[in-house]
Amino acid sequence: MRTCVKAVQPLVVLIASFYLPIVAFAQMASSGSALDTEVSKIMTETHANGMAVAVIDHGKVGYVHAYGLRNAKGDPLTTDTVMYSASLTKMVFTYTVMQLIDQGRLNLDTPLKDDLDKPLPGYGPDPVFPDKYGPYKDLAGDARWEKITPRMCLTHSTGFSNFWFIEPDQKLHIHFEPGTRFSYSGEGLILLQFVIEHGRKARGLGLDVGDLARTNFDRLGMTRTSLVWSKDNPDPNVADGWNDQGQPRPHEKRSKVRVSGSMNTTISDLSKFTAALVCGEGLTPASRAEITKPSLHITTAGQFPLFQTDLPVSEQRKDLNAGLGVVVFDGPQGHGFYKGGHDGQTANSVVCIEAGQRCVVILSNDVRSEAGFADLVRFILGDTGVPYHWEYGDHAGKS
Repeated sequence: MRTCVKAVQPLVVLIASFYLPIVAFAQMASSGSALDTEVSKIMTETHANGMAVAVIDHGKVGYVHAYGLRNAKGDPLTTDTVMYSASLTKMVFTYTVMQLIDQGRLNLDTPLKDDLDKPLPGYGPDPVFPDKYGPYKDLAGDARWEKITPRMCLTHSTGFSNFWFIEPDQKLHIHFEPGTRFSYSGEGLILLQFVIEHGRKARGLGLDVGDLARTNFDRLGMTRTSLVWSKDNPDPNVADGWNDQGQPRPHEKRSKVRVSGSMNTTISDLSKFTAALVCGEGLTPASRAEITKPSLHITTAGQFPLFQTDLPVSEQRKDLNAGLGVVVFDGPQGHGFYKGGHDGQTANSVVCIEAGQRCVVILSNDVRSEAGFADLVRFILGDTGVPYHWEYGDHAGKS
């Protein structure tokens, strides 16, 4: 387990100079007024209604603040407002998987077929939530499923589409040899969830992923975070959202655990998780290193659309790789990792630089704010090299 480096002074923030790519750290005033001003500027420029930001330095949460509104009624967004995490759920799931690796219940590079009691195509739908997992019967004629490993699921290299239901025939297909290339796939992580929840009990599987995550949330003091929405939850402090046309949209309340994106959290809670992740708290050093190790080179111009052809080698970003549940890169400040979360009204981002265990966490209930993320991260951390252009292209801030 890593030890977080204790900061010798209050939160320090790297300010990007107009003339130089990186300048020295500068201590932020206790009020965080410089950051508040920058966020206010970005919200004005993007017409965003709500954002929440946390800054982590030396593995410690140093600044947490919420700005703007949580709904069209005008209620304020607070640091304890429950917000939709979208694909940041994948990062939390990866952390949980690596704990199972540490416990010897899974092996990153052992085919998932070895963890099941019968061939994957022989499993039917979930009796309670028929659409919780993929229609694995569709793979009966394609033996390539037998090659899929946990690492392939976490590096988006299973060959699946993002989700089976966006396929033209609404069937589950393998589009390329598993493990050979990156193509974003929530479906791959859901397969790994299925194996954890329905795998061989003799191997220590057959576990509820929601319960596993809850154990971590409790340990970290994440009292307002869950992978599933309780319909009995009367809590009114929940964020609705706004799409790119400025139209209000209701909060996403997922009724079942789907590790591709069912988590709800707060900026206060997620900052605690991110600090634990960057420090490796709760993981062995080997597992923490695996998460941010370059596992698979990314060779495409962008994350979307799916199944892109490779760029010419000379145009590929050589430092851009899939880690486990995150994308890793090497920039002016060294090695870093990040993960985004997005839907029609949600824009989220976590960016971490390994040197100094420094991170920025952004949750927004207005997708338009996404267009300002690159500037905000640069203001706080300086020039990191985070591959936002690969992530968003010209779609940042669009539903």
